[in-house]
Amino acid sequence: MKILVCVKHSFPTDRSVIIDPSGQWVLDCADGATPQLGRYDELAVEQALTIKDQNPGATVDAITAGSLNKSAILRRAMGMGADSGIHVLTSADVFTSAVRTASLLVSVVRLRSYDLILTGAMSDDLSQGLVGPMLAGKLDIPYITSCVRLNVDSKRSVVVAERDIEGGRRQIVELDLPALASIQACDKKPRYPSLSNIIRAQNQIIETIQAACIDESESGETLLGLTYTPKSGSVNFLTGTCGDKAKELASILRKRAFLR
Repeated sequence: MKILVCVKHSFPTDRSVIIDPSGQWVLDCADGATPQLGRYDELAVEQALTIKDQNPGATVDAITAGSLNKSAILRRAMGMGADSGIHVLTSADVFTSAVRTASLLVSVVRLRSYDLILTGAMSDDLSQGLVGPMLAGKLDIPYITSCVRLNVDSKRSVVVAERDIEGGRRQIVELDLPALASIQACDKKPRYPSLSNIIRAQNQIIETIQAACIDESESGETLLGLTYTPKSGSVNFLTGTCGDKAKELASILRKRAFLR
């Protein structure tokens, strides 16, 4: 069984997002921070590795599209246990529509005969959840979204997927392989990369494919600009002793008619 996991980087959570001067995208890791694996994509990697553990002989590849430093997230996936990484290399960090991303990925995936393709439920930046279904549509394979559990029956060549639906209920769906599923949750917490896998990931060559060489120009949408959300309020930090803070707080509450 051949499994592919589509992964995308996440912005570091310990720093503010900075819009670049052109207003067309953000300064991605401008302070030298290492790109992180998106939280849903990390769950997708764990789900793929769980299926691999249950099916001897199965292999897991990870693929991403992005600029040169995005190979770090492939090495993270390989450190967790993925067998290899594929990097569709783009020239710069710019806005890329879901249609364009799906077009880039399908050009690489179409001829590789994967039995199961997994994606995260959505990316951490745009939170659209579109690339997975678009990729399945272009490959003409069945797909399911918001999965919380997968079980592959290789003898029947099907995958049984459990997903959340409205009202706190679960839906169980059976799809013929090859198929695609987007992962919202997983039974297990994402595993930590082992030392042996980290060493292997650092030494292993990642297959690199230039996006410019892919004959796919479909974009689908154009980003008009980015702006910061206007401030809707402010925060005052009280200083001094506990008594001083209590007096200042009481004064503020009286001024705002919360106290008489």
